[in-house]
Formats: sequence, C-alpha cells, structure tokens
Amino acid sequence: MSGCTMQAFVLTGPGEGSVREVPVPVAAPGEAVVEVERVGVCGTDVELFTGELAYLHSGHSSYPLRPGHEWCGRVVQVGDAVDAALVGRRVMGDTMLGDRNCRRCRRGRQHVCEHRQEVGIRGGRHGALAERLAVPACSLRELPDPVDAVLGALVEPGGNAWRAASAAEVGAGDRALVIGPGTIGLLTAMFLRAAGAEVHLLGVTEASLGFARELGSTGAWLPETLPDLPFDAVVDASTAAGSPALALELVEPAGRMVCIGIAGTPSTVDTRTLLLKDVTAVGVLSGSPGLDAAISAYASGEVDPRPLVAATVGLDRVAAVLAGERPEGAGAGPKVHVDPRP
Repeated sequence: MSGCTMQAFVLTGPGEGSVREVPVPVAAPGEAVVEVERVGVCGTDVELFTGELAYLHSGHSSYPLRPGHEWCGRVVQVGDAVDAALVGRRVMGDTMLGDRNCRRCRRGRQHVCEHRQEVGIRGGRHGALAERLAVPACSLRELPDPVDAVLGALVEPGGNAWRAASAAEVGAGDRALVIGPGTIGLLTAMFLRAAGAEVHLLGVTEASLGFARELGSTGAWLPETLPDLPFDAVVDASTAAGSPALALELVEPAGRMVCIGIAGTPSTVDTRTLLLKDVTAVGVLSGSPGLDAAISAYASGEVDPRPLVAATVGLDRVAAVLAGERPEGAGAGPKVHVDPRP
C-alpha cells in the first residue's frame, strides 16, 4: 500500500483478471475498514472468473469486480456511528448484506434479502482480494485467539457446512452420506462427525477420496463401490445436476436430504419419490446463520479444518489459481488461500 492506493485483484471480463492499484477504502458511516490477512478462493470466484456465474447473466453482478468473500483480518478504521473499540480487533465478515429494512431482514433473514449485496460477488460490493476491505460493521464477527488466520478465512464456508450438517439432523447411531468431497463436503463431514454420526463420502476421483479418508471419514466411495447401506441423511455438496436425484434415491424413507451444492444447469427431482419416501428436503444458500457456530467449533477444537488448505499464495498468483493452476508444492487439500499483504 502506497499513499492513497493499494493493490487489489480485479476481474475485467471472462478469463481476464490482474492485480491493480486502486484507491484505499475509507470507512463510511456505519462501516469498518479491515486490513485483510487471509482470503479463501472459492468455486464462486472461479465462476466469476470464467463468466459462468448466473449473477453475471441476471445483472446482479458485472465487470469490473473485485472478488473474495471468505476472509479475515484486523480492523484499522471505523466510520461514524461505529464503536471505536472495534479498531484493532481480529474479525471476519458475513458475505450477505441485506438492506436491513425489508421484511426478511427484519426477521433476521438478511441472507435472502431481495436487494442484498454479496461481498465480492453481487451488487457492486468490493471483495477481499485486496490489501484492505470496507464492509458494514454490523456484518463483522470477532475472532477469538484460537481462531488463527487460516481458520478465520474458513469461517464463511464453515458456516455453510454447519448449516448443512445441522439440517441433516443426525447424531449418534445415525449414518450420513455426503456427495462431493470438495471444501464444503469435507467441512460438512467434519461437522456431522462432531455430532456423532457415522459419515461416508461419495466422489468421482480416488485422490479426493483418499484425502477424505485421511480426515477420518468412515467410508469414501466411488459410485461403483458405494455399499448398499441405509443413510439417514444425504447431503449433496456437489455441482453435478444429477446429484439431488441421486441423494433422494439413496436416503432412507423418512430421512433428510440437504442440498448445498449448486449445479450449472437445472437439476430435477421426482417429487413423487420425495412424497412416497416421506423425505424432508432442505436447501442451504448461505453460511450467515451458522457463522457464530463455526467460530465456536473452531475455537474449541471440535472441528479443525486447517488440513483443507493446500497452499497460500500472494495476489500475483490469483489469476493462475482461478484458471485452475495448482500452486507448486501444494498439499492434498481442495482449498487455496491468498495472503494479500505485500
């Protein structure tokens, strides 16, 4: 950061992104400026890079934009109407920023506000792939000392996974299957195990399944090797259009099916099967209602997702990571983090 400018990663079109000098943010009334310590690269960021994200076609997002919504850092400035004691605190922030006026926001459901901004994704709200980030102070969550920078940048996906695991409503004596051993699937498996359930994962590559086994899953299976077991809950954390129907097929009657993965094309589910099996189906859009629970689980050590992070790179490597390049020396985990500090 030099004077009135800082470095940030900016997407200017499909497949086009670079590090640029941009103005340093100043805290507006109700906002805080955070010095960013760590940012997770997410599948949504990849879709913004490739131009495939639905928001780009609906008009909710447009280029140029600055991505990055899984982050943590330290507050360095606050605007009017914000407690000055927040300066110096380590924080992460909610991605979903409702208008705080509509019926949904007033009922605590800002993550589905029709007029919401999404940090680094929707509504022109700049993301965290930058040296500093300005966000509403009300969106921040303080991080206790045990939640380091790696864990802090995993709170946002952890909130999603906690919600998926909670929606599965399983515990000791129950068996759950997670479809898709990516970051969200593996995190969900961790929360399911913490609840006492026997957890299995279903994937399509032996490498990803081998990593899942290392993390403690009871079983990790390819489609052709999946055993004929009764699953009390099935969580679809994949991006395959056929996975929701598969989840419904595999879940036990009167069980629960949770959809947290988003396919690029429409998925179809036979509601006759849903009805005749008396299955409860739940969709999870956002980690917002689960952020505090994720922080608590990380701070206590009940869930430790640090092995999911394969590598940490600088801003100069973001374009290559979004294009699918694996950082040199990366571990087996599915997540890449970025440290945007010079």
